[in-house]
Amino acid sequence: MKKIMLLFLFSSCSLLFFMVFAIANDKPSPYEKIYPEIGYKTVVAASNDFEQHYKEKLELPLKVPPIIFTHNFGRFNDLEGDNNDSFELVYINDQASENHYKINIRPIKSKIPKRKKYVLNTFELKNGNEATLMRISGFNVLVFERGNWQYMLSIDKRVSDKVTPETLVEIANSIDYPNVKDGS
Repeated sequence: MKKIMLLFLFSSCSLLFFMVFAIANDKPSPYEKIYPEIGYKTVVAASNDFEQHYKEKLELPLKVPPIIFTHNFGRFNDLEGDNNDSFELVYINDQASENHYKINIRPIKSKIPKRKKYVLNTFELKNGNEATLMRISGFNVLVFERGNWQYMLSIDKRVSDKVTPETLVEIANSIDYPNVKDGS
């Protein structure tokens, strides 16, 4: 009987040890590993892929939201046919999941339509174009067109006290910077 009790106690302790070890080592993979596995790369590499595909320069905002990000990644989604192709830029914080900002850019010919039920407000950009603020799946999204592209700037609504709609408009307006190469 003592041997059975000792064997049971030993087995229980061993099982407990392995469970604790497994839980301690069950940390999520770092973003540097996870994001490349699902097609993300550096912003420069992804934007180069997008520009080569469309043979047109892609202009990104100079400003970012005034919150802290630990990582940024880009991805060119080259899907079957140009209708679903897009460029995606993601800013994230591995310590604060609410610090999540994303830019999606797609050709105007395949733009995502604005649905009235999601629209919160409209703004005029400094270039005269209209920008529409929408709330979609927990994100405040500013949608506007510039050149041949539709831009969607998305920020997690949990940081809407720090990243206001006016902040998103400022970010959108930061695309209009002079191009050094052609002097415009």
